[in-house]
Amino acid sequence: MDQSSHYTRESFRTTPMERKIAFSFTGDDRQWSAAEQAEPGQAQFLASLGFGKPYIDAFEQRALKNGSTVEDELLASGLVQTEAYFGAFARFLRLPFFPEIDPERVEDIKNLDMQLAEPQLLRLKPLNGRPLLLIVPELGRFALLKTMLDRHPHLFDELAVTTPQAMRSAIWKAGETRRSHEAQQRLFNAAPGHSARITLQGQQGFYTGILATLLTLSLLFYTEAALAYIHVSLTMLYFFTLLFRLFALVNAPHAPTENEKQTLPALRDDSDLPIYTVLVALYREEAVVEQLIGALERLDWPKSRLDIKLVCEADDDATIAAIKRVNPGPHIELIKVPPSLPRTKPKALTYALAGARGTLVAVYDAEDRPHPQQLREAHATFRRQPDEVACLQAPLIVSNARSSWLSACFALEYSGLFRCMLPVLAAHRLPLPLGGTSNHFRTAVLRRVGAWDPYNVTEDADMGLRLHRLGYRCGVIRRQTLEDAPTSFSVWLNQRARWYKGWLQSWLVMTRAPVTTARQMGWTDYIVFQLLIGGMLLSSLTHPLLFLSFTFMAMAILESGTDMLFSWQGILFVIDTLNILGSYTIFVLMGRNKMIPYEKKQVGQRWLAIPFYWLMLSLAAWRAVVELKTRPFVWNKTPHMPAVKNSA
Repeated sequence: MDQSSHYTRESFRTTPMERKIAFSFTGDDRQWSAAEQAEPGQAQFLASLGFGKPYIDAFEQRALKNGSTVEDELLASGLVQTEAYFGAFARFLRLPFFPEIDPERVEDIKNLDMQLAEPQLLRLKPLNGRPLLLIVPELGRFALLKTMLDRHPHLFDELAVTTPQAMRSAIWKAGETRRSHEAQQRLFNAAPGHSARITLQGQQGFYTGILATLLTLSLLFYTEAALAYIHVSLTMLYFFTLLFRLFALVNAPHAPTENEKQTLPALRDDSDLPIYTVLVALYREEAVVEQLIGALERLDWPKSRLDIKLVCEADDDATIAAIKRVNPGPHIELIKVPPSLPRTKPKALTYALAGARGTLVAVYDAEDRPHPQQLREAHATFRRQPDEVACLQAPLIVSNARSSWLSACFALEYSGLFRCMLPVLAAHRLPLPLGGTSNHFRTAVLRRVGAWDPYNVTEDADMGLRLHRLGYRCGVIRRQTLEDAPTSFSVWLNQRARWYKGWLQSWLVMTRAPVTTARQMGWTDYIVFQLLIGGMLLSSLTHPLLFLSFTFMAMAILESGTDMLFSWQGILFVIDTLNILGSYTIFVLMGRNKMIPYEKKQVGQRWLAIPFYWLMLSLAAWRAVVELKTRPFVWNKTPHMPAVKNSA
């Protein structure tokens, strides 16, 4: 469990005076009425910044509407810079102002990360024997703080004002070594059975060795019989996987009717909105930074209630420089993850989660363009779902299907997965392997289950399965996120090999103690997991073998005549034919049935390349098997470029 859930403000109060100061920040009435916010002293301070009564009244109304404060709305508006605001606050209180904080003066004490979520008080190491307590004053506590200073003049020598951004920046830097270690080891230390850090555990390695030995000996001494048994086994497993996909195709949800649309949750409920944290992990993404920030700025959520974190590797100078050039507002924070192994997206996300302020967390990729109302739909859906629904998956739609046959096949695959398969799984409360982006979580649950596994390179599928294993459920929402698919074979292969490697890791984690895991999940759900992940891996790895077997048997039947069709080999041939042609057909139908006419036009006749696409999937799967042994935690980076405007 995340230590932040145990944070108490007492960790930072060691003197009676500091307790009084802390109370001035942390009383129970965090939300103040408009009348309280319009006290003469506060109005005088705001007037000193150049804001007249109409502006103040507007900010008060906006604060009441969004469940925030006048100060939050003022800073989020961009009408005043954060440093200018708190600098004026310091002058008004006659206190020193620290626009920057030396991280060397910040001690990484227990529960320091509490101040990342609510930066209020930070004690600095004494300089020349002089203690100093930094504060982030709040407008709603203006009168109380001023009264305290008037009653205790010695505080003018012991207090100084800083900004929330400066306090967070110093805390991130001061605790980076400890926090990096926690991100690497947290899940493994707390629940090693859920971590992919060890590829094959003892019993798995032992039984794998036995199976490989028996298979080799069988092929050497009983070649014909062994090949027959292997063929029959693979054919039937492939067939069951095909039936499950057919089940998803038949039970796929239809588009909502007008009456059903009227029953959908309202999205414009602005009363008492929670803070929403948005995490975006970036690595060598300088080309799409401007597009990303533009897409995040279009999110229909009050900026005063947004906590967007752009998470970069500390040595990724180009991406960091690109973010600074855009100069985003105070609701967007740049987090630098200290370089350490493994260099993966889930490790970066887990590192940044320590500072998440929101009760809900959304995860996006650098190239994403989410629907502006996606956060509102997720929030409304969470409100009407029980607490056991821990995550909601938004559909991903490929916007460049017309760019190449590769992106067209990718678009069909995404449509079938996110608009057909996942909604069916969610509707039947079955295990749901999440997509790598546009996931919306309850923050408390995310911390409770140990956050993301830094050693699993397909952390999305792992998270969905782990949530289900621990008694939670995942759901889906309708508002989409646009992405561009790779159009280069080498880029596609790198990305897909990483995905298969992560799915292999997830499958191995879930089969370490199969009986125990099946009892935790329920036997039906565990079988579904095996068909979802195990079946997908099996079909990808064995597709060329099945195709070759089908070809040879077809040639044999042509040579020997139709009599062979009535033998067991003929029955096997018929099932192989159903497996191959049925897989292609269901793949295309799952994708095209959920596309709008514009998407179908973009795909055109490129769906005819599906057989070749499946052979490429097999190549990626076999490469993943090799990498699982040679480079298990290496993250194959997918480069991104800004989307072409006419394809979005």
